[in-house]
Amino acid sequence: MRAIVQRVSEAHITINRKNEKQIGSGLLVLLGIEEGDGKRDIEWLSGKISRLRVFDDPAGVMNLSLMEVAGAAMIVSQFTLHASTRKGNRPSYIRAAPPEIAIPLYEEFITRMEGDLGHPVVTGEFGAYMQINLTNDGPVTIMIDSKNRE
Repeated sequence: MRAIVQRVSEAHITINRKNEKQIGSGLLVLLGIEEGDGKRDIEWLSGKISRLRVFDDPAGVMNLSLMEVAGAAMIVSQFTLHASTRKGNRPSYIRAAPPEIAIPLYEEFITRMEGDLGHPVVTGEFGAYMQINLTNDGPVTIMIDSKNRE
């Protein structure tokens, strides 16, 4: 699994040009699932994101996690995180898991994040056309890969 984690002061998502959702201060997580991902990836990645210390403490140092600041989270499926641009100019998405594998893992990841955080998260809709507007706070943007454990 790959995730792009962005600290945001706000994020809005429009799904299929009509359904709108939003969060305030927290993390926007773009999640890419590839074949071979499983429960261990979900557990590790959810824990890592939940405990990632990217929020300022009273001294202005990034020393607090999403759990500690009771921040919001938005999780959006993003198969393009597994794009290969090795050959030519058209990305290949062969490494991205097909929907029959990815959807259950995406849903399980959401459930795990909600459990780790202790509150519901806002989500996109797997396979839907989505538009995301966000205010990246910092800016703070971090890529995490469960296979590399970094």
